[in-house]
Amino acid sequence: MTNISVISTAHIHARQFLRNLADGTDGRRIHAIWDEIPERGRRYAEEFKARFEPELATALHDPAVHGFTVTAENTRHLPVLEQVIPIGKPVFCEKPLSTTVSDARRIAALVASHGTRLISGYQFPFRGDLQAAARMLANGEFGRVTRVTFRCAHHAAYGRWFDSPDLQWFWQPELSGGGGFIDLGTHAVHALRSLFGRVDQVWATISNESAQYPTCDDFGIAHLRFANGILGTVEAGWTQTGGIEGLEIVGSRKSLWHDGRTYVSGGPGLKTVPVIAAADRPWAMNRLVDLVRGGVSDAEVSADLAACLDAVAIMQGAYES
Repeated sequence: MTNISVISTAHIHARQFLRNLADGTDGRRIHAIWDEIPERGRRYAEEFKARFEPELATALHDPAVHGFTVTAENTRHLPVLEQVIPIGKPVFCEKPLSTTVSDARRIAALVASHGTRLISGYQFPFRGDLQAAARMLANGEFGRVTRVTFRCAHHAAYGRWFDSPDLQWFWQPELSGGGGFIDLGTHAVHALRSLFGRVDQVWATISNESAQYPTCDDFGIAHLRFANGILGTVEAGWTQTGGIEGLEIVGSRKSLWHDGRTYVSGGPGLKTVPVIAAADRPWAMNRLVDLVRGGVSDAEVSADLAACLDAVAIMQGAYES
């Protein structure tokens, strides 16, 4: 049995994470739910036939729990993690890990002090298609890479996804840390940072295009100058009503892009061919369960945590530019 306790159900993804744990047939289960808004937590506990625990300290110090999922509002991650990380059990925290560099440094210090294995809610580096891109990069198939782009966007603003009282914090910057750009831009930034390394410079244009949630931004474009000289572009937000998402790599020999159906690669004098994806690796709850069971190496956790922390700094730099 793998017992996972859920700490806060604020995030829009909380329901799918709870569903994953509730429907698992491999011994995973929801051990308890705690929420800073008890009515919300009890509602989720009833929906998923789980136990609601009104006391955070009791939920954290329960010896029967094996790991924790933190799906609080973005700016509340640090106050929660300051209590969860010292327990020393594996932790999944929804992305972004934090909204400021100062909070990220505090989280990193807690992890180092307590030896806790911490993962976050990113998915792209674990997908088979991006693993294939990473393999092609390692093999030098693109020649000298000069430019990379990642679009991560949907139509949440026009679709009014965040009208529910449970989700209105997404357009309250004091809780979200921004708006559509931080929500989805962090995915794109983390993916590019994982593939191409550290970033030395970032500048961005971030605005509200739709006027649907006027208290926050809903779209942004950021340019990244990587330490290796590659120029990156991130496009992200809640106002995408069509088009193709994902990664593009431009190299001196060939490029990689998404053709609307799958990733392909090609170049001058080369046939355009589909990229053969690797098998998807676990992410989110599947990765947390693997982490609890010893299926994720410390080296992998450490490398990804570095990318998660760098993503915070890149996003802060974009907003401050």
